[in-house]
Amino acid sequence: MKSLCVDVSDGVGFSSGNIANFSRAGFCMTDLTKKMNGQVQIMTVVVSGHRKNFKMHVTPRWSTKGGQTLSVGAQIVNIPMGWIEFVISFEPPLPDNLLGGARFIR
Repeated sequence: MKSLCVDVSDGVGFSSGNIANFSRAGFCMTDLTKKMNGQVQIMTVVVSGHRKNFKMHVTPRWSTKGGQTLSVGAQIVNIPMGWIEFVISFEPPLPDNLLGGARFIR
């Protein structure tokens, strides 16, 4: 998702990048500087986009280096207020015939 940006600190350095994909529990950060430590226990991030900002702590689950950049898959440690609603706003609606016609209210 090119319209979401991320600012990341590994406790020593700082980098900006993009969010490639996200879910209620985590996301993939791309285009981070290769000098970032993707193996730390905790990172502080600010995800920005669509007139929203979310500050949170994440735990890196995997990282890959490519050229001069780093990609990191992260699990959210402290899910901030509003994050779930923000993610839900991008999810496709559930079909009306799911579970025998039961309707879900959002």
